[in-house]
Amino acid sequence: MARALAVPDTPKTGGPEGLPDRERQVLARAAGGLNNTEIAESRNLSPLTAKTHVSRIMGKPSARDRAQLVIIAYESGLVTPGTTAV
Repeated sequence: MARALAVPDTPKTGGPEGLPDRERQVLARAAGGLNNTEIAESRNLSPLTAKTHVSRIMGKPSARDRAQLVIIAYESGLVTPGTTAV
């Protein structure tokens, strides 16, 4: 029974340590709940550039989706609960 209820191991993903500063900034904003357009406006980028950054960030730590990026950002300490990205 315990085997049937066991949670499968989650694949380990890398953190944001190897990301360039711009991508770390974009990751922090995505983790804060901003969409691509809002990220673009906050960093003075085009929405397409923001989307490209998010896509590249997802590929580096092998994140399956945006939710995993949020987890990576929190677990690495890049963002903390109760703070907003500037």
